[in-house]
Formats: sequence, C-alpha cells, structure tokens
Amino acid sequence: MTSSQEIATPTDEAVKAPSSVAGWWARHRSSILAVATIAVVALIARFAFLDHKSEDYADFYRRWYLFIEDNGGYGALRHQFSNYNVPYLYLLATTVWLKIPPLVAVKLIPIAFDVLLGWYAYRITRLRYPTGRIPLAAALVVVLLPTVVLNSSMWGQCDSGYAALAIGGLYHLMRGRSWTACALFGAAFAFKLQAVFLFPVLLLMVLRGRLAWPCLLAVPGMYLLLDVPALLLGAGPGWLLSVYLDQASLLHGEFIATAPNAFQYLTTTSQGLQTLGVVLTGVSVLGLAGAAAVRRPDLTHLQLVLAAAVSALLVPFLLPNMHERYFYLADVLTVIAAFWLPRKLWFAPVLTQFASLFAYIPFLLLPYRLRDLTGNPDVVDGSGFAVPAPGPGWLASAIRLGPSPREVLGKLFEPVISYQVLATAVLIALLGTIAVAAREFRARQDAPHG
Repeated sequence: MTSSQEIATPTDEAVKAPSSVAGWWARHRSSILAVATIAVVALIARFAFLDHKSEDYADFYRRWYLFIEDNGGYGALRHQFSNYNVPYLYLLATTVWLKIPPLVAVKLIPIAFDVLLGWYAYRITRLRYPTGRIPLAAALVVVLLPTVVLNSSMWGQCDSGYAALAIGGLYHLMRGRSWTACALFGAAFAFKLQAVFLFPVLLLMVLRGRLAWPCLLAVPGMYLLLDVPALLLGAGPGWLLSVYLDQASLLHGEFIATAPNAFQYLTTTSQGLQTLGVVLTGVSVLGLAGAAAVRRPDLTHLQLVLAAAVSALLVPFLLPNMHERYFYLADVLTVIAAFWLPRKLWFAPVLTQFASLFAYIPFLLLPYRLRDLTGNPDVVDGSGFAVPAPGPGWLASAIRLGPSPREVLGKLFEPVISYQVLATAVLIALLGTIAVAAREFRARQDAPHG
C-alpha cells in the first residue's frame, strides 16, 4: 500500500504557475490592452503620411543617416555631423545597424515615442479616473492630435521623444517617485533642450519641500550618463557639453518668426527686446512659482497637472526665437488638463491646437512652395538641390536664388492664418489656464482641514 507521501499530487510549483500567470494577466490586462490600442490607433493614423519627405528630412535627417552609414555605424558618433544631442543619434545609428531604410527609420523613432507619450497620458489621467474608459480616451486624443500625428509621421521630427520622457517625469512626480522623475526629466533634457519648459514644476516642488533638492542632481547626472557611450566612441567632450549652446546661436540669425507667441505682436525683434523677453520669462516663472509656494498648497495631482500646463504654455509664449514646434508640450498637457477639469478647461486644448496646427502648415507645405518658387519639381522629393553631406541643403540653395534671403523666407513661410491671430489664441489659452489654476490653488488652501 502506498503511503500518503507517495501519492502523485501536483507540486506547489505546478499549482502556482498557472495561478501566477493568471494573476499577472489580471493585474496588467488593462494596461496591456491600453498600450496595444494606443499603438494600433497611432500607426493607423500615421500610415498615410509615411512616404512624405519633408525639407528637414532631405536636408538633415537623411544626411545624418547616410553619414552614420558611411562612417562605421555607431563609430560615426565620434564626429560632429549633427546639431542634435547624442540620444537621438544613438537611436538613428541603431536603425542603420538594423538596416531600416532611412525614411522609415526617421519616422519610426518618433512614432515609437508617440506611443510612449500616449501611455503616460493614460497613466496620468488614470490617477483622476481609476476605473472606466476615460484614461484611454485621453491617451487616444493625445496620439490623434493633428500636430502630434504630423510632427512624427509627416515632418519626421522627434518632439515626442523629449515630451514623452518629460511627461513621464511628471507622472512619477505625481506618484512621489522623486529620483525616477528627475532621471526622466534629465533624459528628456538630454534628448532636447525644450524639456526645460517643464522645469518650473520641479522648482515649485522644491520650494514647497515636496522634492528634496539632491534629487535634482539626477537631471544633469542623466544628461552626462547618456553622453558616456559617445565619449567611449571618441566624441569630444566639448561638443557634447556645448551642443545646446550651438543650437541657441543658430536662433539669432535673420529668420522669420513662426512661433505663435508674444513676439508676433512686435514689428522688430532687436537684441534688447530678446533679452527683455528672457528676463520677463524668468521673472514670470519665479513669480508664479513663488506665489503658488507662498500659499503652501498640498500640490495635489490636479495642482501638478495645472502647474505643468501653465508652464508649458507660458515659457515658449514669452521667450524669443521660438519655433512653432515648441508648443508641443502645451498641445499635450492642455489635453491632459482638460480631461482633469473638462468643464473649466475644454477651451485650452482647442485654442492651443488651433494655433500650433496653423503654425505648422507653412513648414509642411515647404517642399511645394519651394517647387513653385524655383520651378524645380524635384524638390518635392528632396532631390532638387542635392549636395554632398553635410553641406547646405536644398532650402539654403533656394534662398540663394532670391535677391534677399528674408524676402525668400517670407514667401516660403507665409502663414495661412496671421501669426498674430494664432498668438492671440495661445494667449487666451494661457490666461484662462492660469485663472483656473489660481482658483484651484486658492480653493485647496481655503478648504477646511479636519
């Protein structure tokens, strides 16, 4: 007779395995389905634009891709061939290594970040609506915003890269994960300088004692850490540390103002006025952060969302030499804020998207305007003014055809709707969002504590 110990029974591991898999699926099912839905919807919405070759693709991204391909893949990063910081170039070099065609590669990188951006929009909105479909709706609105779709799939820009990382940092701030949040802000800053538009939120957190200042060391720390692979490949530390200074110097030349911000109301943009804009921006940020901190708010999830939306609108609206794409964070954060307070802030994303989209259009039409200006049909596919990389591209070649560079630029970037009208739309969105945020901070302060 067999003892009870010898009777064949399932082991504990065999019993636990199915239940653990089922438990894991039960815990993560909604998140997995949300990511899958966001990814599928994002890809479908972008498919029609994937074969478009923008001027930036022809003049810059394609040349960078070919330079990497011709100079040993990752080893090409020891050369200074781009005015972008190295995190984007790592990704571009990876697509070269994977032998992804250049046009597909340039579009694939930002589209992947579009999905990450939608995911963090989902996670932030889920803090407001723990159940139901509203968080997924918010994520889908974000990935279907016209400027978000066109930025990656038609233009080939990668603003969703820094935006996804910065908004991820905001999410982790809301969850109290200070080091993770600051590391993500640092990664966003390493990706693109425009991540600083959300840094006032970090300032507010520090002033309120909700963020220990040593955590801020993770911001430059992550920037420097992401430089290490390029240094090991032979890149010069001077270039890596000065890339944003070089970018800023490019913004001070003779150019047409295309951002829907305060400088559209001015007939001239002298160096003195530009300096005044920088000072005014700094004073405004410090003033608003200080005024909010003096009220000693709890910095609830809603207050952080509102602070982020105000910051993303205010900073590019007041700073000089802004591009139209620099309201990308505002495009996204006004949507998230509107989902938190739909009755009070529904207008903010509508006005912001209106201004951003119509500011985009001259750039999206640029190849066709170049064709009309020069009579060269080949510029539409980026081959009309081909010169060896990394020399000037076909936009620069077209500008040289005219008697005055500014006159040619004026024709190429002529707005569909007046930039002053677009700037007014952003101003209304900004003032309205500030008013709603001020009421929310005041209401939280005046609420009885029990």
